[in-house]
Amino acid sequence: MKIKRIGVDLAKNVFQLHGVDRRGKAVWKRRLSRDKWLAVLCDTAAPGTQIGMEACTGAHHWARLLQARGYQVKIIAPQFVKPFIKSNKNDANDAEAICEAMDRPNMHPVRVKTVAQQDLQAVHRIREEIKSHRIAKGNQIRGLVAEYGLVAPQQLSALRRAIPGWLEDADNGLGFLFRQLLQGLWEDLSVLDRRMAELDQQVGVIAQQDPVARRLQQMRGVGPLIATALVATIGDGRQYRKGRDMAAALGLTPRQHSSGGKDRLLGISKRGDAYLRYLLVHGARSAMRTAKGKEDRLSRWVIDLQARRHANVVAVALANKMARMAWVIMTTEVDYDPNLSAISAS
Repeated sequence: MKIKRIGVDLAKNVFQLHGVDRRGKAVWKRRLSRDKWLAVLCDTAAPGTQIGMEACTGAHHWARLLQARGYQVKIIAPQFVKPFIKSNKNDANDAEAICEAMDRPNMHPVRVKTVAQQDLQAVHRIREEIKSHRIAKGNQIRGLVAEYGLVAPQQLSALRRAIPGWLEDADNGLGFLFRQLLQGLWEDLSVLDRRMAELDQQVGVIAQQDPVARRLQQMRGVGPLIATALVATIGDGRQYRKGRDMAAALGLTPRQHSSGGKDRLLGISKRGDAYLRYLLVHGARSAMRTAKGKEDRLSRWVIDLQARRHANVVAVALANKMARMAWVIMTTEVDYDPNLSAISAS
């Protein structure tokens, strides 16, 4: 039994495997537990066999283990596996669909992340969760004090300054119990602030230590947060043929709805990593604010575009250009050149 490729449907405890020969005929189907599936696969399939799985929780971990054992691993995005599912959805059909999808010649697999990339990605995810908790805590405080006739400032920094005054003011109508509760909420907000500061400091240290992140920060509008997010998500960028492919993968290029030879371009596709796209767009907004009064090519390009288009359109266009420039910096290992920044990366 010569197995050419195997599709693996990953799960928490039970893994479904589907193997086919060089003609695409199913020759091996197994349902195995988490602690046995890797050993059984290694005993059955020779090194060099193609192993496919969906991009899901744990996929990069298992991909690294399989690569270390000499297997060719392809991680496929779930939306590209779904069209190959036959009939009802179950583990066996999912594994078969993965096996079919990975054999398509134009299928672009997800790049396997290193442990360092996943560590850095974890820092960003934790930071975003704490950020959302901090926003929610601020909104909760605003809503509660509004019931007592106090108008809370919108900015978190101003809210932090206002809370001590509310606690000390004996004539603002706050009861003794609520003052105790507000004191606790203020302490909760302070804990979240300290945690955010710790993570920001950690991101800054990583951004200084990583050579790719240091080069990316030479770009206008790119700081430690965006640079490390690019490294965590994209890696070295060599999975893309050109800068436009990377921008398209991040959802920064127009969506198409064309038919009959008539091209119809819509808004940006919003594909790929929403978090990285959000960072790039906000980095572009920062670069737009500092473009006025500068004479370099990129600033002139931004100012000229602002005169003709809406600010949001300009921000996305600049984020697209930033993604292309980032691809050049990551793949060619060169420093940022402001004289070439207004030329779209190929």
